[in-house]
Amino acid sequence: MTNDGNAILREIDVSHPAAKSMIELARAQDEEVGDGTTSVIVLAGEMMTAARPFFEREMHPTVVVGAYYKALEESLKIIDNIAVPVDINKDEEIMKALKSCIGTKFSARWGDLVTNLALKAVKTVMIGSAEDGKISIDTKRYAKVEKV
Repeated sequence: MTNDGNAILREIDVSHPAAKSMIELARAQDEEVGDGTTSVIVLAGEMMTAARPFFEREMHPTVVVGAYYKALEESLKIIDNIAVPVDINKDEEIMKALKSCIGTKFSARWGDLVTNLALKAVKTVMIGSAEDGKISIDTKRYAKVEKV
């Protein structure tokens, strides 16, 4: 059994345009980030639920989308204010971020073992340095994850 949102959505065959868009959204999230598909689907569903009353009042979709863009701009301002910079040269700061990401996953039960392994793996495939600001981490090219 899996709780991976994208794995579940791959098995669903739909014909409804909104449902197809939701599945494509999950696939894009998985390809770009590799995680968060379930969260993206829940958030997008809530956004559609919030928009429904406006459509029922026959408000034009461009007005609703415009409001979402304004909300996006405000959200980005708030994120900029509360964001905490992470120095990638300090393993302690990276480990703190890793623990918050891995904490929601099945692998969290192994604690620091998985976070240390993740940090070591990324540093192994990292090209460039933080000093010159040109870092490339191409896990698809240099790392292969196999399920055993």
